[in-house]
Amino acid sequence: MKPDLLLIGGTTPRVIAALEDAFSVHRGNDVEDWNSFLDENGEKIVAVSTTGHDGLKPEIMERLPNLKIISGFGVGYDAIDANGAAQRGIIVTHTPNVLNKDVANTAIALLLAVTRRIVRDDAYVRAGKWTGFGSAPLTESIEGKTVGIVGLGRIGETIAEKLSAAFDCQIAYHARNERDGSPYTYYADLVEMAKAVKYMIVITPGGAATRKLVNREVMDALGPEGTLVNVARGSVIDETELVSALVEARLGAAGLDVFENEPQVPEALFALDNVVLLPHVGSATVETRQAMGDLTVENLVRYFDEGKVTSPVPECRHLAVTD
Repeated sequence: MKPDLLLIGGTTPRVIAALEDAFSVHRGNDVEDWNSFLDENGEKIVAVSTTGHDGLKPEIMERLPNLKIISGFGVGYDAIDANGAAQRGIIVTHTPNVLNKDVANTAIALLLAVTRRIVRDDAYVRAGKWTGFGSAPLTESIEGKTVGIVGLGRIGETIAEKLSAAFDCQIAYHARNERDGSPYTYYADLVEMAKAVKYMIVITPGGAATRKLVNREVMDALGPEGTLVNVARGSVIDETELVSALVEARLGAAGLDVFENEPQVPEALFALDNVVLLPHVGSATVETRQAMGDLTVENLVRYFDEGKVTSPVPECRHLAVTD
C-alpha cells in the first residue's frame, strides 16, 4: 500500500507524476467539503505536499493525527506553522539553495528595470514618441553605487556577490545578527542603513518577526532619490505606506515581485512609471522550478524510504536525519 499524501495547491505535471508513483495522492483542489473529506481521510494521511504560498492551514493540520511530514515547494514557509508541527514531531521541509541564483537574478533585473526605466521607455517607443536621439529622459546607473540588502541569507549573499562582481557595487546589509567574516557593511538599525544607501533590496523571510519591517520611517530614510526592490514577501513592507510614499514622491521608485494580498495589487501603482510590477515570479524559470519540484519530491520519498530528508526547515532540524 502506498502512503496517503494530501496535495495542497497546484504543482507541475512532473511533480504530480512523481508523487503518484510513490503515494496515494489526494488533491486538495478537488475537495469541495473539507469536513467530510477529513472525516473520511484525515487519519490515513501521513504526508502533505504544498507550496510556500498555500501552506497548510492549522485547522487542517489539526485534523491529520498521523501526519509525519510536510514538504514545501519554495524556500519560504511562513504559511506553515513549523513550530506547531515540530511540537507534534512533524518534519517540515522546503527547497532552499536551488533557487538562489534565479531569485537573485530577478532582484537585479528589477533593480535595472527600475533605474533604467526599461518599462517606461518600452512604452515610450510603442506609443510612437521616439523622435530622435536624446528625446527620452536620461536614467541612472547602478555602477559603483551602494546597495543595501535586507536579509543576508543564501539569496541575499548571492545578490551581493553578483552586484559586487558585475557592477562594482558597495554592499551594506541589515540582519538580526552581524555575519562573521562578511566583507559587507553591517547595520543593526534598518533606518540608518536606508539613510546610507541609494538602493535597497528586500530578501528577508516573511512571518510575524518581519511583518511591516520596512515601514514609513525606513522609506522616508531611503528618500525621494532611493529605490526599493522587494523579492521577499509582501508582508515585509507596509504596503499602504509604500503606495503613499510613491504617490507623494517621498520614495523615488520601486520594483516589486511580491504583494501583501496576492494576487491583488494596489491599483494606485498601475499608473506610476517609476514602478515595475511582477506576478511573484522570482524563481520562475523552467530550470529552477524543476529543481524545486524535484527537491520537494525527494524530501518526501527519502523520508519514507530511508527515514531521512534533504532540506528540513530550521525549526525541525532536531527531528530530521540528514546526510
